[in-house]
Amino acid sequence: MAASPTPKPSRAKSAEPGAHPGAVALSAWAARHWGQDLPTRIGVAFSAGADSTALLLAAHAQWGERVLALHVHHGLQAAADAFEATARATCARHGIALVSQRVNAHGAAGQSPEDAARQARYRALAALAQASGASWVLLGQHLDDQAETVLLALSRGAGLPGLAAMPDAFSREGVHFGRPWLGIASADLRAWLQRQGEHYVDDPSNQDTRFTRSRIRHQLAPAWAGAFEGYREALSRTAGHAAQAQRLLDELATADLASIGHPPTLAALQGLSRDRQANALRHWLRSDEGVAASAAQLDELLDQIDACRTRGHRIHIKVANGFVVRAQDRLAYTPSV
Repeated sequence: MAASPTPKPSRAKSAEPGAHPGAVALSAWAARHWGQDLPTRIGVAFSAGADSTALLLAAHAQWGERVLALHVHHGLQAAADAFEATARATCARHGIALVSQRVNAHGAAGQSPEDAARQARYRALAALAQASGASWVLLGQHLDDQAETVLLALSRGAGLPGLAAMPDAFSREGVHFGRPWLGIASADLRAWLQRQGEHYVDDPSNQDTRFTRSRIRHQLAPAWAGAFEGYREALSRTAGHAAQAQRLLDELATADLASIGHPPTLAALQGLSRDRQANALRHWLRSDEGVAASAAQLDELLDQIDACRTRGHRIHIKVANGFVVRAQDRLAYTPSV
């Protein structure tokens, strides 16, 4: 499923005192993605934290028994049992169905703990959703998370896909995921929960500055907020512009690959400008092979393509867990065994 254009960030204005700050945004998101075709079952990723609690209650208020909570027990810290207990208590209090799954979120050697936990979480959420008949899972990421994602991408020297940050809808593991609150500030959600007297948990790892996102949240974000009022909204707009630009580049790559082949032929590639070659190759590797070349790898590959003017010229460039190689008149990707 193609990601939709990122909505403009805006702080939701309550229609009346006590109104949920995310209710209007949730309805607008649902209208864009579902129209009149409301899913029979709607999952909400529910950690029992503030953001997911606010989202679960808003979704349940709008769609009632169609909504169920999906809780993933990561097993990474002693507080995980308390998170699950709080999630069950909240759902019992509001009459919301809950299903949960325990996972091993410890990463492989060399994998970051954050990445390992994220991948395990998505696999578990997709499995829970499919077992429960939910075709969509809603996620509680908000405006602050989007701004942090842009800052993280900037710190890593990311290109447009990184600067585009989080789309408001995407598919993974055979399930659709939605982020209806990328324009809603975390402070507004927490203030509403406090007014309602709703209990939620704070994950201790969110305070641990060994993790990159925590450092951004506690060290970098306050500095930006002090220097630039409205920086979160501005960074979210940047993400929207980057996402639009990336969609245009993807359209160009699709058109180029339609003429130069899948996988691309060398002679046809050489007929494109270097920038269009790079764009087409990134798209080919990502869409056909599911891998991404680093900047250094892509530069080396482009140099080799330019130099490949004889029948005997060999190309063998390491990319991700495999190699881009020359196969007669075209390129090929061969994963490592």
